[in-house]
Amino acid sequence: MKRKRISALILTFLFVISASALLGGCKKNDDGSLKKVTLNEVAHSIFYAPQYVAIEEGYFTDEGIALELVTGFGADKVMTALISNEAQIGFMGSESSIYAYNEGNTDYAVNFAQLTQRAGNFLVSREPIEDFSWDMLKGTTVLGGRAGGMPEMVLEYILKQHGIDIEKDLEIVQNIDFGLTSGAFAGGQGDYTVEFEPHATALEKEGAGYVVASLGVESGYVPYTAYSAKKSYIEKNPEIIQGFTNALQRGMEYVNTHTSKEIAAVIAPQFPDTDEETIAIIVERYKEQDTWKSDLVFSEESFTLLQDILYEAGVIKEYAPYSDLVNTEFATKALKK
Repeated sequence: MKRKRISALILTFLFVISASALLGGCKKNDDGSLKKVTLNEVAHSIFYAPQYVAIEEGYFTDEGIALELVTGFGADKVMTALISNEAQIGFMGSESSIYAYNEGNTDYAVNFAQLTQRAGNFLVSREPIEDFSWDMLKGTTVLGGRAGGMPEMVLEYILKQHGIDIEKDLEIVQNIDFGLTSGAFAGGQGDYTVEFEPHATALEKEGAGYVVASLGVESGYVPYTAYSAKKSYIEKNPEIIQGFTNALQRGMEYVNTHTSKEIAAVIAPQFPDTDEETIAIIVERYKEQDTWKSDLVFSEESFTLLQDILYEAGVIKEYAPYSDLVNTEFATKALKK
């Protein structure tokens, strides 16, 4: 009888160990040190709060990962870092992975976790407008984004949805570098500007501009940013990808279960030039528009919508296969932890 009980306990123990190994992430190196992973992010923004929560709360360390965060300042630069192996994981708009795939790259970037489900920028006017409507942009000059970039394409997508001819009805300025549009707007250029945070809130605090619309709300649930790695890297290092995704999922769960003030207090070290009160205001603005998903699973429906926007913008001529460019295995397992 005792032998049977001992056997049952052993089997139970082995089952638990096996399950933990399956759902677990990255183990430490043989010498006990953490696995080094370089993450290249497209921009450093409060828009990506779950990622910074995961960093500040030590979730990556818990998964055996020593994360080095590098800001690429542009999706093209992030993709270059990924392809050249300067970074193991890239964080950017998934359109970059589609472009690379359509160019015939065989070791292409595969998206394994989606972070944001809304565009993170806002339309800012020079004067407060209580009942804003998009046809007010007719005959005006708008400081937009880089041609072919996701911010600009989402803007154009919204304008077309509202029956506005982007060639005839208004002028969109696209030659100002990312992050410099708010300064140009404050200096008198343009009637409206499209801004990410913290620039939108900064313009409001200065009395130089007023948020009148959210591009995230207007464009719907768009897979704006996702994490990707080269196909070969994922195949060789599934435990690192799983551990990375596990940490992100915990960060996502934190922002969805805590107040904006609590989140701001955690991520404040990531934004030393922005006071905690402002960070909380920005986080709340993103929470109100349902920016962050409850999980990291990149659905086929979202991927199709993204390609609809790219196709309508004329930057792709054919759709890339979801089955090649998206892997939901790691995000799905992270939910079971």
